[in-house]
Amino acid sequence: MKEVRGVPYIKPERRKKYEKVLGELISILKSLPVEQVDGELNYVITKILKEVYPLRYFHINRAMGVLECIKQEFYRRVAAPYEDIKIKESGDV
Repeated sequence: MKEVRGVPYIKPERRKKYEKVLGELISILKSLPVEQVDGELNYVITKILKEVYPLRYFHINRAMGVLECIKQEFYRRVAAPYEDIKIKESGDV
């Protein structure tokens, strides 16, 4: 099967190179007081995007698309299943 570019599902062997640095970053973020996490996570993500994407409209547009896809993927994989559990526990609206 041909690999599809740009999807969040990268092969396990390609994930290995990120595990150590992600583990360290996650540990730092989890150690913060809850009221600091959002701002620091925003800083980290913004810094990564600014370093990875060159400063041109084309790349800014790509970065915004990536952020939108991340938002939708997080909703689909995390928020929606959580909401389904809560509907079963408490009933639907």
